[in-house]
Amino acid sequence: MTAVLVAMSLALCRVILGPTIYDRILAINVFGTITVLFIAVFGFLTGRPEFLDIAIVYALISFIVTIAILKFFEYGDMGRGGADRDEMDI
Repeated sequence: MTAVLVAMSLALCRVILGPTIYDRILAINVFGTITVLFIAVFGFLTGRPEFLDIAIVYALISFIVTIAILKFFEYGDMGRGGADRDEMDI
């Protein structure tokens, strides 16, 4: 558990100190992955297997949020897809 907490703090340092926005997004994704590991290990150590279900749901939400943030920074909009934007520029 201590090693997982150290890894989480290192990922948070990269979020704060990251030189570009993409480094920060990657660090947030790594932090989310380590959080999933933390929840799973905590559930194992306390003898509560239902924490694994919570960890899986958190992993899915973290993945969707990462994709949404990357789409926002790439296109500047969350509502339209890339094909719709190309048609409007013509």
